[in-house]
Parts: sequence; structure tokens; C-alpha cells
Amino acid sequence: MTYFVYILKCADETFYTGVTTNLERRLLEHNSTVKGAKYTRARRPVGLVYSEELKDRSEAQQEESRIKKLKKSEKNDLIKSFNITSKKIGFS
Repeated sequence: MTYFVYILKCADETFYTGVTTNLERRLLEHNSTVKGAKYTRARRPVGLVYSEELKDRSEAQQEESRIKKLKKSEKNDLIKSFNITSKKIGFS
């Protein structure tokens, strides 16, 4: 099974980092259901600004932990590099 580590940007300009097997479903949950994290429910709407596909849950959780420890400026740098790479390979 494939896992994704993702970063959401909340309406208050803060970041939320999580792990999921389905990015589309999880983003919907964060924005419009009670299944979204308590943190994001109070900061809607949220938008996906970064995702990374990993081979298993353990790797995904390790990467999530690493990202959560980054300073906000370091997270911004990670997001910028993701957006540049995504555009180069044909994503929006």
C-alpha cells in the first residue's frame, strides 16, 4: 500500500502535517467533515501545499515526524521546492 505525507496550509497561514493513503479523501475530510483533525476544523479552509509518496506507513510516519520538527521557514522552503518540481513534471 502507498502512503502519503502531506502538508496543508490553513486559513490562518499555519501548517498541518499528516499521513494518509488517500490524499483527495483526506483533504475533503479536513475541509468539510468531523473526520478532519481538530486543528484544521478550526482553521478552514485548508489547502494541500505539499505531498510525498512513500512505500510504507513506517517511512511515512518517520517523514511526518521529520517535517513536523522543521521551522516554518524550512517548511516554506520544502513547499517551494515541491511546487517547482511539480510544475516541471506536469502537475498543477
